[in-house]
Amino acid sequence: MRTTSVGVVRIATKGPGDVAGLLGMIEQGEIDPKAILAILGKTEGNGGVNDFTREYAVAALCTALAPYVGLEPHQVEQRIAFVMSGGTEGVLSPHITVFTRQSIAPAPAGLAGKRLSIGMAQTRDFLPEELGRSAQIEETAKAVASAMADAGITEPKDVHFVQIKCPLLTSERVEAASARGNTTVTTSAYSSMAYSRGASALGVAVALGEIEGGIRDEDVLRRFELFSSVASTSAGIELMHNVVIVLGNAASSASPFEIGHAVMLDAIDAAAVIEALASVGLKAGSMADTGRELVNIFAKAEASPNGSVRGFRHTMLEDTDISATRHARAAVGGLIGGLAGSGAVYVSGGAEHQGPPGGGPVAAIARVADDSD
Repeated sequence: MRTTSVGVVRIATKGPGDVAGLLGMIEQGEIDPKAILAILGKTEGNGGVNDFTREYAVAALCTALAPYVGLEPHQVEQRIAFVMSGGTEGVLSPHITVFTRQSIAPAPAGLAGKRLSIGMAQTRDFLPEELGRSAQIEETAKAVASAMADAGITEPKDVHFVQIKCPLLTSERVEAASARGNTTVTTSAYSSMAYSRGASALGVAVALGEIEGGIRDEDVLRRFELFSSVASTSAGIELMHNVVIVLGNAASSASPFEIGHAVMLDAIDAAAVIEALASVGLKAGSMADTGRELVNIFAKAEASPNGSVRGFRHTMLEDTDISATRHARAAVGGLIGGLAGSGAVYVSGGAEHQGPPGGGPVAAIARVADDSD
């Protein structure tokens, strides 16, 4: 008997503080605020260390949701997982994707097979000197296992996307480690984002059995042949622990949605996007003909570290005006937006150990038509 139902809705935003669309759906009874488990969003910041649109968006959401869930604003973040990814370059459009989960019984008629399920877990707070190193990898792996259990997912093959929000280093955090006689993996705040993202992704790979053997500190950002095909990690200044959200399909879910994924080998791998859409019964460019509805696509983007894409040189890594991360988000966002028919897709930059070098995972969620509709 199915025991949970997961809902997903994508809501456009006019700015990082715009909560009107979400509140409107709550007031109309389309979203039960007490059932909200996670909110993933794209904000129009630079995606860097000083991208405060992420913190602004979370603060606005916590303040707006507090009276609906009976908590103080600062307590909402302990109940709901918020992952805001900065950077909407090119055709990417700011939006949020809201995930809800409710217990139900019995299961609606007409449902068959495994359906979308979501689980959440958090690591302990990390010391600054632990970021980008084995401690972050090991603790993340434990949290992924806990999130899988929370989602009712028993097999790694049923996990299709693992979204993680992880910390970064600031000068104050580096100084705090130094005061204790310890050194951090880097003293650069910007570089620390990559180390934290990479270690978190390797934690996913360990948890899902994608990597055999132990991972050493020196493997992070060096052995790029080690990666997860479903990890998506985003670093932010607003926390010191990892928030882990596992998305997959489970027999215990009665959700009207399904999720699937593929792996982009490079930034122009349209075939992988088409494969991800096909995994949930959708056809690029003609999705209305499938009887299913695309909810959103989630993907990682990265400038190929070897400086070329399919034998042709790219200049993303040498541009001193615009960071390579912003170039990559714009390129991959345009590719996916064209195939999905919308720029309101979740494309996150910085894909260290998230898919092969220069590529990254791409997941699609679709609403499934069934006899209960």
